[in-house]
Parts: sequence; structure tokens; C-alpha cells
Amino acid sequence: MPSSSDELIFFVNGKKVIEKNPVPEMNLLFYVRKVLHLTGTKYSCGGGGCGACTVMISRYNPESKKIYHYPATACLVPVCSLHGAAVTTVEGVGSIKRRIHPVQERLAKCHGTQCGFCSPGMVMSIYTLLRNHPEPTPDQITEALGGNLCRCTGYRPIVESGKTFSPESSVCQMKGSGKCCMDLDEGCSESTKERMCTKLYNEDEFQPLDPSQEPIFPPELIRMAEDPHKRRLTFQGERTIWIMPVTLNGLLELKASYPEAPLVMGNTAVGPGMKFNNEFHPVFISPLGLPELNLVDTANSGGVTIGARHSLAQMKDILHSLTLEQPKEKTKTHQALLKHLRTLAGPQIRNMATLGGHVVSRPDFSDLNPILAAGNATINVISKEGQRQIPLNGPFLERLPEASLKPEEVALSVFIPYSGQWQYVSGLRLAQRQENAFAIVNAGMSVEFEEGTNTIKDLQMLFGSVAPTVVSASQTCKQLIGRQWDDQMLSDACQLVLEEIRIPPDAEGGMVEYRRTLIISLLFKFYLKVRRWLSEMDPQKFPDIPEKFVSALDDLPIETPQGIQMFQCVDPNQPEQDPVGHPIMHQSGIKHATGEAKFVDDMPRINQELCLTVVTSTRAHAKITSIDVSEALAYPGVVDVITAEDVPGDNNHSGEIFYAQNEVICVGQIICTVAADTYIHAKEAAKRVKITYDDIEPAIITIEQALEHNSFLSSEKKIEQGNVDYAFKHVDHIIEGEIHVEGQEHFYMETQTILAIPQTEDKEMVLHVGTQFPTHVQEYVSAALKVPRNRIACQMKRTGGAFGGKVTKPALLGAVCAVAAHKTGRPIRFILDRSNDMLITAGRHPLLGKYKIGFMNNGKIKAADVEYYTNGGCTPDESEMVIEFIVLKSENAYHIPNFRCRGRACKTNLPSNTAFRGFGFPQATVVVEAYIAAVASKCNLLPEEIREINMYKQISKTAYKQTFNPEPLRRCWKECLQKSSFFARKQAAEEFNKNNYWKKKGLAVVPMKFSVAVPMAFYNQAAALVHIFLDGSVLLTHGGCELGQGLHTKMIQVASRELNIPKSYVHLVETSTVTVPNAVFTAGSMGADINGKAVQNACQTLLDRLQPIIKKNPKGKWEEWVKKAFEESISLSATGYFKGYQTNMDWEKEEGDPYPYYVYGAACSEVEVDCLTGAHKLLRTDIFMDAAFSINPALDIGQVEGAFIQGMGFYTIEELKYSPKGVLYSRGPDDYKIPTVTEIPEEFYVTMVRSRNPIAIYSSKGLGEAGMFLGSSVLFAIYDAVTTARKERGLSDIFPLNSPATPEVIRMACKDQFTDMIPRDDPSTFTPWSIHVS
Repeated sequence: MPSSSDELIFFVNGKKVIEKNPVPEMNLLFYVRKVLHLTGTKYSCGGGGCGACTVMISRYNPESKKIYHYPATACLVPVCSLHGAAVTTVEGVGSIKRRIHPVQERLAKCHGTQCGFCSPGMVMSIYTLLRNHPEPTPDQITEALGGNLCRCTGYRPIVESGKTFSPESSVCQMKGSGKCCMDLDEGCSESTKERMCTKLYNEDEFQPLDPSQEPIFPPELIRMAEDPHKRRLTFQGERTIWIMPVTLNGLLELKASYPEAPLVMGNTAVGPGMKFNNEFHPVFISPLGLPELNLVDTANSGGVTIGARHSLAQMKDILHSLTLEQPKEKTKTHQALLKHLRTLAGPQIRNMATLGGHVVSRPDFSDLNPILAAGNATINVISKEGQRQIPLNGPFLERLPEASLKPEEVALSVFIPYSGQWQYVSGLRLAQRQENAFAIVNAGMSVEFEEGTNTIKDLQMLFGSVAPTVVSASQTCKQLIGRQWDDQMLSDACQLVLEEIRIPPDAEGGMVEYRRTLIISLLFKFYLKVRRWLSEMDPQKFPDIPEKFVSALDDLPIETPQGIQMFQCVDPNQPEQDPVGHPIMHQSGIKHATGEAKFVDDMPRINQELCLTVVTSTRAHAKITSIDVSEALAYPGVVDVITAEDVPGDNNHSGEIFYAQNEVICVGQIICTVAADTYIHAKEAAKRVKITYDDIEPAIITIEQALEHNSFLSSEKKIEQGNVDYAFKHVDHIIEGEIHVEGQEHFYMETQTILAIPQTEDKEMVLHVGTQFPTHVQEYVSAALKVPRNRIACQMKRTGGAFGGKVTKPALLGAVCAVAAHKTGRPIRFILDRSNDMLITAGRHPLLGKYKIGFMNNGKIKAADVEYYTNGGCTPDESEMVIEFIVLKSENAYHIPNFRCRGRACKTNLPSNTAFRGFGFPQATVVVEAYIAAVASKCNLLPEEIREINMYKQISKTAYKQTFNPEPLRRCWKECLQKSSFFARKQAAEEFNKNNYWKKKGLAVVPMKFSVAVPMAFYNQAAALVHIFLDGSVLLTHGGCELGQGLHTKMIQVASRELNIPKSYVHLVETSTVTVPNAVFTAGSMGADINGKAVQNACQTLLDRLQPIIKKNPKGKWEEWVKKAFEESISLSATGYFKGYQTNMDWEKEEGDPYPYYVYGAACSEVEVDCLTGAHKLLRTDIFMDAAFSINPALDIGQVEGAFIQGMGFYTIEELKYSPKGVLYSRGPDDYKIPTVTEIPEEFYVTMVRSRNPIAIYSSKGLGEAGMFLGSSVLFAIYDAVTTARKERGLSDIFPLNSPATPEVIRMACKDQFTDMIPRDDPSTFTPWSIHVS
């Protein structure tokens, strides 16, 4: 192997980069962040699944003389693959210092940023689209964003910012006419108390997009690409070598010399294999520029040949052009491929992955290979021995050696034949979500008939995700040749294919019965499609399918979302400079969009800094018998391994264990950490720590097991009113049931991140940390290091999302990091990768709810006895407070005169679950609404009617004796029913359902009574610090944390109003334990409430001091007053303090005033469900939220929408999978699906309903969490649709629809002939791959 390296030459943001020592294993994300110090591109998942690291790559094609721009995820792009390419990062698009690009400006001003961590990736996806399509269609914008995840906004404002570039943007037709389509039915009543606005931003402010102003492609790279004397390049790393041949012969020579070396083109298969499966390759061959791999040949009358180097996105363009040029009957295979190419992965991966790589790597989940095989495609391969064709068929995809490429062979191209006149080809798939998700089952099927008949001449069926490889049902197909295409054939085909493709009961991936059902459900869909096609070919000979079956033919469509946001207009008499009530952009919005907003890992490297990685337990409950760190310590770059022995103070603080000692109590518990000079060295060394265990019984994983072993974290919490037992004896009906609600992963975009810097004096330490609770971090670090808290400074500028996941967990991780910094005496950077973050920090508590309900024939509920159990995990964390909240909030909006609720947190051997947006309410109220639905079913009424009957209607007391006025609740409920046209749409849905057997629509309206703050008064206090400088500028800080919710923006608005100065005068400095000590957590929807009061208090103190000066010079300017105050020795600095809401709860008496006020709301959602697959589509959502008076409608609507989408994900597609031994399988975006842009409602209407809330600042309300539960309107709309399907099939309409209602749950609830047909296994004969832990 050569020992010297060639120079790697590429451009980044127009600047030439010459890398003399390129490292083949280094990816572009690491390079731009750590070598070039361009930190706008973010690390979030590391596997290409989230889009946070999206950049634009531009290449010149010397054959076509064209420049090609495409989006790519930098975490998967090997830096060595970039020779001759130009990379644009968010910094190259625009910056505050230079010039903000229209994409960045519009994303910020349309309120498309909240935490800002995903924003640079969003900018790059839209920017790349605009470079290729300066006037994109709305559908192109939606498609461009398909590979980008956002956990904050709910996507609607991001899509809207992109749509401002579209000439055909589908904005509400009524905007501009002064009328709103929401009010059309009712007309506009003159008695309306306040004017409503719908404009959250002003398009007139936007600078126009001028494509001529974009940077040019570097001419030097064009010269390099056209250089006739190009030579082979070799990049030599420490462990690996990267070789770039420039001729086909050179490539074949290399493949003969290194037959095991992978060909790296898109790196979407090799990269993840190296990162997640520890694969190692000493040699990489990268044939990126070979024209032979780039050909497209459409001259062949039999089909098209596409070069192996073409990306899947290019393949899509080629096939699309062909379908326009060729007769429809010839392009059935192409059309089937195109359908899947729209949803396969995201645009970034589609632009990186190549056709050759996809075909040759033969992933078992491939969406394309089954279709290519069904369409009789062939692969053209070449080696030094010559060329040959390999059929892309079942044996090839099943990896049979005789049907595969030889190690020295290279795939040149793929030939896709045209379909015959009497041939039909189709691709079918079902995934957890519509786009950017591996299929749960997919299929490629084709049938050819004897001409003019429905007699099968040839049949092919291939299935993916049902075995370790794609499998062909070849025996089934053989037996069906010669048969008529009729119902009997279908019945036999289903039986045969189930016998041939046998998914074992303990198969990896689980969902075994569902996957068996999908195999034959997809086959049935294919059967119907072929019947319909035959009927179109000859309607006389071949009768059409029944009209009621037609809707089964098509997949649920992907539409560009649209909607209206309504809020109260600002009083026209309000002073112009008073920003309160205006929809003001997030104060960091532009910085988010330019990548200039700094997060912890964006801070420059500090001298002598070390990186920390963790070694975690692989057992749920075991004794540690030995820890051998010798091999890790000997690894290059390693400075130390830190264990429990190294903790100077408490290793167990308040029941939370920093480093496991002697015993582990969950999989994922930190046992030791490795500190090294680089992250790579630390990670590699961590793999070399050897730990031995002795298992301890029992290992408790589920709530059921905890109840068996009487294993609890806290005592029972209970509230009771009336005489429950007596009431049960005097009701018409009693129903009992139980509901399981699984957990949820926070999936904040920025993983847990800490930078600990030990100081040289007095045992001081500074920690930069992304947290909701700096005081808590300070407390834990102080305890671990055994130093007073006054030596520990915690600083928090912003964090990339939190949702409750950064309340307690950063304290534990901060202590772990601080101990390492203390031991080594060096700064420590500690960033959890996504997999470890999901494993260690856990999430929302899974819940088991049991209910017994007594009610009358008219639907009036007289008695309820409800029990809740949560899976708290292995340590206390916040589980006791969560169960208290669950019990207190367990009545939701309903008055049940005889009500008993009990709750208990179970102790299990899982990582400790923690705070999560809504804090127990989203789980508990699913149980409430489930028993409402069960009562409705029994009374033969709509659930909405039962809700109306039992809802609080006048000033009342809750079950815990707190008085409240439900008038805003009633208003939200009534407006929701009325403005959403619920009853008319319900009728329309019933009509649709009558006419469609396999698709059903469902609607649901849910009300909400949500509480904010906490029952302990001291947790509601807050403080602020305000300085006025002599130039009149104001510096403000407070104890709240900026998590993306716009807290700092609101605080600037408060200060601006109180001091009567423009908001531009106010600057906000980061949250720190140094400036505001003992601050409480930013959670419970009370951040703006309590910190706003503290800021208001400080500003009023300062204004009081200035009053004498203002009186003397009332017409003076602010700056003059400030200068004069200083001259008169008046202090221009003040602390502000808010004592907090005086809440309380006496659990002995089961009564109190635990919450200062309630937030009310209602949501109506409509879904369409595919009964054959379990897929669902959210068609429309209307939300009515009691906002009282919104300080900033843009931020508040953003919170409501974002929480709703997060809630919708929780109740539908977000599914955590655990092994029976307590191992979490769902550890990244590949395994855990949060909503993407395609999951949000096609129509999304949000209305802020006005009420009064005099207890809070400016009569506002905290809206950070309330929208979460409203996502359950989607769950209950699905429940409604499934109930309709079950009734039609003669099944019971009372069934447990647990949460989440995944495609699996939906499909298996819609029982039919196919679910009856599948083989079922005796549960006692096998151990399932995964279990539910609720």
C-alpha cells in the first residue's frame, strides 16, 4: 500500500480547501465543525436520519457540462469523497455580518424556528431546492423538507416560509378579502368582543430572491473535472486507505487487488455500517467520476439502462422523463419505482445513495429491489475477466452465492425492461410513517397474462422486511401459473404465500402477526389493482371490482399542509413601541437560521480539553464482579478512565447514582467514563473496557411485573369525592376496562451536552450546559465534588429542545462530567451521541390505567373508580411528582360526583423515566377519554355527546376541592364544534364510510382542562436582574432557560413595556447561577408567568427610582433621564422577585389549591384509515385554545402547534421497543419515528380564544404544554374510524385501543378474513423479540 497521501482539494463556501493529510474515516460533519470551525451545521443523530447536518454539495459533470446541486447529510459524507466538489454550509448561504439570505430571513420571520437547532438544516434543504428550482411548487417544498426532522414547531411555519417562494402558493383563499373561511357558515356577528387577526408576519418586509446573486461554482473545479490527464488519487489514513480510480480499467485492477474493499459512492450503506455495527474496512475504493458508471441508455427498444453511479434522485428524474415520453403500458415498472422513490428515505439520502449501491447491498428492507426483480431487471457487471449480466431476481436478492456478484466484480448499470401490454407491475409498502421510514413490509409484484385473457402466464411476488433478506414467493407463483385471476386464486395465493414465507414468532423486529397479515393484505391490494386494470383493458370481458373496494387501490396521498392561525388583534390605542401582544419573531430567529446561534458544542475547543464517553451496563439487574480498564487505558490518546472510586463526594445524591458501584440496576446505567484527546479515541477505548456480571433476580421490566413483586418508588396518592361504592349500587350500567399507554422519547434535536471547565483556584468549576434547571446541575455537581455551591457556576445560553428531558438528567450527567474534569484537572466536553442519549435518559412514563365506571342510560356518569400505575424506572427522579399530577388531573373536563382516583409509581429495572411535556396529563387523560368512548358505545351515543353531558358547566369545585370557573372551557368546546363544522363533517364521514369498505374516516373532538405550575409554592418563585447603562441600553437576565419557547423574547417585550422603551434597547444575557441564584426549573408552562413577574418587578423598581427625574423633565428623553439619575447617584441596577403562586396540596386531607389557574381548550381532528394496512392520514385539525391574552401570539401559536404535533406523534407513531430483558431497541431515528412534515394535518386551523386571567402577567396564560394532550383527538378519531370498520365486520365496538395507535394496532383491530387467515403461535412456546412495558 502507498505510504504517502495525495492532496484532497475541494471548496467550502467559495474558499479552497487543500487537505494534505485527509483521513478516510472522517466525515464532512466532523471536518466542517472541528477542522474548519463552521459550527452552523449541527450534529443530532449521526446517521443521516434527521437532516440537522444538511449541506449543499455541488459537482460539475464534464459530459453534460452541467453543475448539479444536491442536499446531503454531512454526517454520512466521507471527506475524501469530496475531491473536486464544492460544499455550501449555512454560513455560505448568508450571515448577519455579511448578508442574510431570503431563505434565512423568511424562515425566521415566518416563525419557523423555535429552539433553532434544526434550522440550519431546514435552510439548506430549502436553499438547495431554490438553486435547482427558483420558483418551486408547494409539493416540491414539502418533498424537499421530507428528510428534516423538527421537534419544536410542528412544521407548518417552516413549510409556509418555503411557500413564500412559490408562485402557486396555496394560502387561504379568504386572506386579503377581510373575511375568514372559518366564519363563513355563521357570518360575522357584530357583537364580537374583539377583532381577530390572522397575519403573523408581513410579507412586504421580505427581500426578493434573486438567483443571479448566488455564488458561482468555482472555475478551478471545472478545470479539474475537465483535465484530460487526471490521475488516480490515494488518501492514506492511520488505519485505512482511500483510492479514487479515474478509469474503468483502474477500478477493475483495484477490485482484483482488493476484492473485499467496498465501493463507496453515496456511503449510505457503508457509513452506517461502520458507525453503528463497528464494521471496519482497511481499503475504500471510490469510483466517483467514471463516465461508464454514469450512462443513461434509452435507445434500447426493450427498456432503459441506468448507470450504477446515478443517485436515486437522478434515477427518479430519469424514470419520470421516460413515463412522459413512453406509452403508459410500457412504463408500469417505472411508475411503481417512482411511487416508492417519492417516500424512500429523505431527499438527502436519495441524492446520496446510488442505484448500484442500493441494488448490490441488497438490504432486506429495500423498497426498490423487489419491484426491480418483479419487473425482470438485470444488472450489468464487469471485472477484469469481462462483462456479464446477472438477473436481479429472487435468488440474487436472497443472497445465493451462485446468483451474486463475485468479489472482484463491479456493477456497471441496471437494465429495467419496459412492461408488456398484458403485464402489470406494482410496488406496495407500509411503514410507521409515510416518508423517511423503513418499510414494516414491502412488496414488488408482477403478473403477465396470456394475451386477451385473465389466465396467469407469469407471476412474481417478492417481499421485503419479512426475513434477513428480500424473499421471493417463487413456489407460490409457480403453483398459480395457468390459473384464472379470480377470488379463488386469491384465496389459494394467500394460503400458499403464508406457508412459503414463514416469519418465526421471535423474529427480529417483532410485529410478527401484523407482518404476516400485511403480506396477504398487500397481496389483496395487488389483486384488486390487477382486477381494475383488466377491467380497463376490456370492460366487457373483465368485470370491475365492487365500488366499495375502489378506495383500497390507492395509498393515502401526501398533500402540502395549509391552514389559518387566528389571534386577538392588538388594541389600536396601544402605544406603537409597546411590543406586548404583537406576533414578534423569536429574538434569536435570524441567528438560528444563519447558524450563528451558539450551542454548547459550538463553543471553541479549550486548551487541553478532553472528550468524554460513557461505558454503560448491558444487564438490567446484576452484580458487577469485575471492571478491567487496562486495555482502554493503553489505547492511544486516552488520559484516564473514571469510576465510582473517583467521586470525591456523594456518588448517590437524592437516590440518583452517578457511577454504578458493585451493582447495576438497569441497562444503560453509567459504570465508568473514558476521557481522551478526541471523541474517536474515547469511543474506541470505551469499547475495550471489560465488565463481568452476575445476574440478580428478579429483573423487573414491566408494570405487571412490578405489581407482582410489589415494587414501588413511592406511596399511593389518592383523591376521592362523594360516596363511590354507594353510587355504583345505584346506576344503570357498570363498565370496567384497562388502557395501556406506552412511553415517549423526548428526541430533542440537541442531545445532552456539557462542557465542564475546572478553574485553577478555590476548587471552582464552570459548566456550560443545556438544561432547564441550572440550580439542579449546580446542586448535583456540588454534592459530587464535595464543594460549596458558590464554587460551581452553571451557564445556560440556549438548548436545542428539552420538553422536560433536560430538567433532572443534566444534573446527573453534569456530576459525571464534573468528576472527570476534577480527576483529570482538564476541561471536559461531554456530548451524548443519540443512541446513548435515548438509552440513558429515558423519557415519558409508560402508564397502565384501570377503570370502573357507573353511568345512567342517558350517558350521565355517576361514579368512577380509576387506578393508575406508571413505570418509573430504577431511581426516584420525578416519578412521585408525575403520579401526583396524574391523580390531580385525572378528571380532565368532567364533573363526576362520586370519583375516586389512586396512583402509584412502580420501580423497575429500566432507566429512570422523567419529566416530559404535559407531565403525566397526556397519558392519564387517554384513560379518561377511553372510558368516555366506552360509555358512549354502551349508550349508543356519540362520544362528543357523552363529553357534553358530563362536562363541567358552572363555577364548581374539582375532586380536590379547588374552585374554578369552566366558562372558557365551554366557549372553546362550543366554538370547536361549531367552527369545525363537526356535525356536518361527521355526517359526510358516515356517508364516505357507507361507500368504502377498506378505508374509513373518523372524527373526534376532545376538551381539555389543563393546569399549569406546581402544587409546591416555593417552586413557583422567580428572580431577575436588570441593569440600565449610561447610554440608555438595558441588560436583562432572569432565572428562566431558553429552550426554544421564546421565553427571552417575551421577557424583552415585558421589559420594553414596563420601562416604556423600544425593545431594541434591551439585551438579554445568558441564564447563569452567578447572576440569578437558586432559580427554579423552566417547566410546568410557567416560565413566562413567573420570570415575567420578576422582570416586571425589577423594571418597576427602576422606574420608581427614575420617577422624580421624569417629573422634573417630563418631555426629556430616556437617555437624558438615565444620565441624570447617575449624576444624582441613583442606582440603575435592580433585582426583581416574584414570590410565586401560592399553591398547596394536602395529600392527607386529599384537598388543596394545587394550581394557580387552568388552561382550557378543545380540538377536532379528522382522519382517514386504511383498514388493510393500518396506515392513517390526518386530514384536518381545528384547535381552540384559551390563551387569555397572548403576550406574543406567534410564539404561543408555535407552542400550541408544536405540542399538538408532538402529542399526535406520541399517540400514533412514536413507539419505544424493549427486549424482554430490558434492552431498549429504539435508539435513533431509524428505529423511533417522530412526525415528519408529511404527518401534520393537511388543513390546520388554530384559534386563540380570549379570556381573562388576572393572576398572571398581563392576563396571559402559560401555553407550553397544553397542546400536547389535544393530539389525542387524532387517537380518538382513529378509534372512531376503527369502530366503524369493526361494526361493519360484525365485531364488538368496545375494544382496547391502546396508545400509541400504530399501524400495527390499527390493522389488527380491523379484523377481517386476512387477520383470520394468518398462523398464530402459542405464546408459551417462544420469547418475543420485544415487549410492552406499560
